[in-house]
Amino acid sequence: MSGLSRRRLLGAAGMGVTLAGAGVAAAAYSATTATAPASSPADVVPFRGTHQAGIVTPAQDRLHFVALDVVDGDRAALQRLFQKWTTAAERMTVGAEVTPGGALNRNPDAPPDDNGEALGLPASQLTLTFGVGPGLFEKDGVDRFGLAAKRPAALRDLPSFTGDDLDPALSGGDVCIQACANDPQVAVHAIRHLVRMGMGVTAVRWSQLGFGRTSSTSTAQSTPRNLFGFKDGTNNIKAEEPDELARHVWVSGGDQPWMEGGTYLVARRIRMHIEVWDRTSLREQEAVIGRDKGEGAPLSGGTEFDPADYSAVGEDGKPLIPLDSHIRLASAESLGGVKILRRGYNFVDGTDGHGHLNAGLFFIAFMRDPFAQFVPMQSALANNDALMDYIEHTGSAVFAVPPGVGEDGYWGEGLFA
Repeated sequence: MSGLSRRRLLGAAGMGVTLAGAGVAAAAYSATTATAPASSPADVVPFRGTHQAGIVTPAQDRLHFVALDVVDGDRAALQRLFQKWTTAAERMTVGAEVTPGGALNRNPDAPPDDNGEALGLPASQLTLTFGVGPGLFEKDGVDRFGLAAKRPAALRDLPSFTGDDLDPALSGGDVCIQACANDPQVAVHAIRHLVRMGMGVTAVRWSQLGFGRTSSTSTAQSTPRNLFGFKDGTNNIKAEEPDELARHVWVSGGDQPWMEGGTYLVARRIRMHIEVWDRTSLREQEAVIGRDKGEGAPLSGGTEFDPADYSAVGEDGKPLIPLDSHIRLASAESLGGVKILRRGYNFVDGTDGHGHLNAGLFFIAFMRDPFAQFVPMQSALANNDALMDYIEHTGSAVFAVPPGVGEDGYWGEGLFA
């Protein structure tokens, strides 16, 4: 056996030891006792609470999102993993190592529990948000974990939309974890170690790195721009609007008690054909979006946050905001009052193999019911939006995001109650 093969084999075997040992560490240590010295209170977002962090938390600048398949049919192993993930996540969100002394102060003859790439870095407002997909409850007609009766009616695969070009390798998943932070290394470190802890129970299906938030989730934040150069998410629901969140985001009175206070996450990987867009006139770009490019004001006039007047017409009698413009078709006025909480990120993933950048928007949105909110919105956009000439959806997934973690609880606890 070659040295490389032996190292791979030993690595796989060692992960089993690490996973087992994580349970001991979780029982022996409190996640709140080892805040990294580099972190200040401003660096830390509370992990536990009524709702999971990373939803209405003011959007950080960096993202690492991962979708996982559950490959072990043992319900007890899945439950233990969720518990271990919770302990590790709470530690990492305060800037601590995965386990106390896990990078340097363990047995030097064994692999470290923490690889150490985040040593010395502050918590960077790291949030970790956890969700479960339809396949966790039933896959190919099989109830693998005895959870089928707990699947909410709203958690099912999204329908196909006009223009979709979905890659199965970039879609779906039994479990998702969203890591947001103001330092990319902090976010990547967190996902890397949660994936490592899941080895043997879960396997990575797909993942996505993101930079430059494309939405604001707080009134304290300015509106960012997407890769088309336009301000994105001007009319997004904000953390300071509890009535709007209660109406459009948080689950209440649903068919599954374990989802009370939770939400649903829709992820869409959207390829943006930036080379085509870059050859389009400014006038046409603004007509496609429905806003001016500088201020971000609606084409009906005013400033960025002034309400769009969809009845306004120009001297030629045509609507100032075109009928096929993006903001008109996505507006609550056009959708019977439907709104969603957006939390997307830009991405550039190398080349498409044809001399173009593989770039776009990793769209993330939270809502009470994907089929009452996202599906009608995307159907209207897919069939009528002028922006569809410049984009295509290449990945898609939907997840149920349970409520926040209680003082002694763990992610997804209600599933196993």
